[in-house]
Amino acid sequence: REWTMKTSILFLLCISLFPGFSQGRVVREDETGFAECNVFFPGQVPPEGFTEPFHVKICQQYNRAPRFATLYSTKDKIPLYSAFKFTKSAQSEEESWLVEPQIDDPENDLHEMVHEADIGGTVANLGANQALTSDYVGSGYERGLLNPSLLNEEDFQVATYTLTNAVPLSPALSKSWHRDLGRVVEQALTPHCSNMDHLYLLAGAIPSSVQVKGKVSVPESLWVAACCDAPEGWSLGLVKKINDESSLADLTVRELEKQLLPGVHLFKGHCGEDKQNQEKREAVLQAVSQIRSGEQVGASNNQETKESGWVRRVAGIIATPFIKLLELLIYIFVELVKFVFYFLWLVVKRVVGTILDGVYSLWNGVVSYLKAVSMVLISIPYDVGRVIINICLGFLQIVQDVLSLTYRILSIPVGFILHLAAFPYHSICAIPSVLKDMATGIGGTFSLVIDATAAVLHGFCYLAGHIVKRFVPKGSSDD
Repeated sequence: REWTMKTSILFLLCISLFPGFSQGRVVREDETGFAECNVFFPGQVPPEGFTEPFHVKICQQYNRAPRFATLYSTKDKIPLYSAFKFTKSAQSEEESWLVEPQIDDPENDLHEMVHEADIGGTVANLGANQALTSDYVGSGYERGLLNPSLLNEEDFQVATYTLTNAVPLSPALSKSWHRDLGRVVEQALTPHCSNMDHLYLLAGAIPSSVQVKGKVSVPESLWVAACCDAPEGWSLGLVKKINDESSLADLTVRELEKQLLPGVHLFKGHCGEDKQNQEKREAVLQAVSQIRSGEQVGASNNQETKESGWVRRVAGIIATPFIKLLELLIYIFVELVKFVFYFLWLVVKRVVGTILDGVYSLWNGVVSYLKAVSMVLISIPYDVGRVIINICLGFLQIVQDVLSLTYRILSIPVGFILHLAAFPYHSICAIPSVLKDMATGIGGTFSLVIDATAAVLHGFCYLAGHIVKRFVPKGSSDD
């Protein structure tokens, strides 16, 4: 907590000491539109139809002033569009990429965009809802700006270098997109809008199912919608396909809206479509057509300009083979350097790996030896104690055996003497019992003879009676 407080204080000091620090603010749901950034939409009304819960509105600010507005998709990790106005062309400066802490951690105290390297551990779940620089490293894609830095004043270019304004583009497509967009804005749109402050621009991307590192969606196509909300106004849409770097199709804003989400309306009242100046729009389309065909659009079309154009074309045709050859040589040189570095990396990796394996094996041996010695030293007191206990137990067993043997030896004569002394007593006491048993036996014998004789006589009587009843004739009942 103390470290976080110190970091926050240092961050506030940096803002106070360097007023050019880029700022941004995630707009809450209860605020109308994009808050201070509504000025970048005709009638201060943002596009309608982007109502998904993962669509986040960001008012991109710089030096406490709104610079452009961005609708960011936390699902696809790319902006769906950036709304801005053209100020003036500026030379490119060093890239310094920023992230928006509030997207990943709404409870964070950092309410402004900060450099990704300066965040540290102050933001929870960093990268959960937005893309980070690490998502682009080694992917073959560049961080292509929807609102190009070259269409902004030099003092405010830093505000465009935020990952919430970038989509994955191949290097060639990124260069083509910025070149075509810059030429269209400077040479086709601003010259035909009587009041440049009323020229509203939307640059957007249509997400696809292709993802960089399974996280950041690669756009299916890029698009631009322009609205000149002024007397003799007009509107225009442009689409560039990802698989065709040279493509730049023009269409109406209504046709462009049909390629986006259902129910989308980019400009309030379709930028006054019913009152648009068709001549102005045709002039804009003509300029776009010339840009698409590679022609230079200028204020004057005199012969000198045409001749210089032809000279440049011829020079380009002549120089093209040499340029291609130079590119091939540079490519071969770069590949050789990469191969050398890769070979050196493999050698260093193998040597370091061998050393680390040896150190690891030595360490394992030392640890095993120390472990074995420790186990032996620990087992010595245990073994000594066990021997002493066994000796004591053996001595006690010997004492027990001696006492048992002495008892048995002494019990033999004592028992004999006791039995010998008790013999007369048991003999004399047994005489009455024997006589009693003899008398009982003799009496029982006589009783048995008498019972047997009675039983025989009773049997003979019963047999004689039965014979008499069988053979003597029956008389009267009285008889």
